[in-house]
Amino acid sequence: MNFLKNLLAFAYHQALSCIFPLVIFLTLALSKFISIPFLHRYDFILLICILTQILLLVTKIETIDELKVICVFHVIGLLLELFKVHTGSWSYPEKAWTKIYDVPLYSGFMYASVASYMCQAWRRLDIKLYHWPPFAIVSILGFSIYLNFFTDHYIMDFRWIIKCFIIILFFKTYVTFKIRNNVFKMPLVLSFLLIGFFIWVAENISTFFGAWQYPNQSNGWHLVHLGKISSWLLLVIVSFIAVAQLKHVKARKKS
Repeated sequence: MNFLKNLLAFAYHQALSCIFPLVIFLTLALSKFISIPFLHRYDFILLICILTQILLLVTKIETIDELKVICVFHVIGLLLELFKVHTGSWSYPEKAWTKIYDVPLYSGFMYASVASYMCQAWRRLDIKLYHWPPFAIVSILGFSIYLNFFTDHYIMDFRWIIKCFIIILFFKTYVTFKIRNNVFKMPLVLSFLLIGFFIWVAENISTFFGAWQYPNQSNGWHLVHLGKISSWLLLVIVSFIAVAQLKHVKARKKS
């Protein structure tokens, strides 16, 4: 019985933390089948994202500090989108008023929604990290992961080398989270894998509803290649590192 209560409490906090991503998925689904006069689909999605962000702040589901982190991720994500679309990694084939170099502005919110989830889950589940590596080394790792998303088009793709380094660096690191005053423990590397997998599932849902399109999906939807879990895993890790480092800096200022 206690297990069931903990499971329900965990699901409740996860659901609250996932409001932003959930709104994006629902908007993608509805806008696929419902057309709005004088408003392109991508523009409609952007409008919903902005309204959702405002609503989360007004209702205090999200804090100002969390909004700052989300804005940083929006910019980082948009820069990555501009580069990847330009190199042909994927595309946004539909028309929109709010497109910059073929990239709709709403795309940045998809990255921001990941940050929104992480920030809220961190607060709601009272997440704590143990045996976290030195600040400088983790910062270099995060920068290297992000940089590799760009440089792999011109030089060797270092993702597997980076992943080996991640396992070594975070081998002893674990995370604790609290549910109904019960503290649970999980290896950090395992949490990376789980989040990366679920984001890959979300990516399949997103491409099915036309959020974006990979080259092999131009003639019809296909399941996103399992290899993409590798990319999403790295995105999750760099996102987690950024949030963790910001939390670390904030805690140091308070002390």
